[in-house]
Amino acid sequence: MNYLAHAHLSFDREEILVGNMISDFVKGKKQFDYSLGIRAGINMHRAIDAYTDQHAVTKEAKKILSPALGLYAGAFIDIVYDHFLAIDTLEFANDNYLNAFTLKTYEVLEKHSAIFPERFQLLFGHMQKNNWLYHYQFIWGIEKSFGGLAHRAVYLNDAQPAFKLFEENYPALKECYGNFFPDLKKFCIDYLS
Repeated sequence: MNYLAHAHLSFDREEILVGNMISDFVKGKKQFDYSLGIRAGINMHRAIDAYTDQHAVTKEAKKILSPALGLYAGAFIDIVYDHFLAIDTLEFANDNYLNAFTLKTYEVLEKHSAIFPERFQLLFGHMQKNNWLYHYQFIWGIEKSFGGLAHRAVYLNDAQPAFKLFEENYPALKECYGNFFPDLKKFCIDYLS
């Protein structure tokens, strides 16, 4: 899953949220530099990623984008899932709820910015300034996210073929999200209980 899902699945637990968001930038023993609550969020992020990657529905979704992306398909599916989460009225009743959630998330993260890993500190500045979490709901936001991911990827030059597959297979990808996200949400609730 991508940033919106990791934030949403932190269930308003501040330290879990921080750990969930910085996890990809905390390597090895560096996790022990953080409080128990933030470490729990770091580990939860990793559990979410492992669960997502191993889920049968995600494997099917990856097949849709893999002709254009190969092994990078999983990273792009994470963005696709965030798009469908952003427009999921069972999770965010409407645009106002999504907007309020994203602003609250940035506010909580900002309070902890002094402890961010350097690379996440830079990324968070862009995320907040360009309101990534809110813009995942828009097709143009996904196109931009695809482009950013392709720019950072070592073996990808162009996200347009993947974006074209996303648009062409939108209903099938939406169905994948619908069949996957309730399982992930239950997994996260159980993980935190």
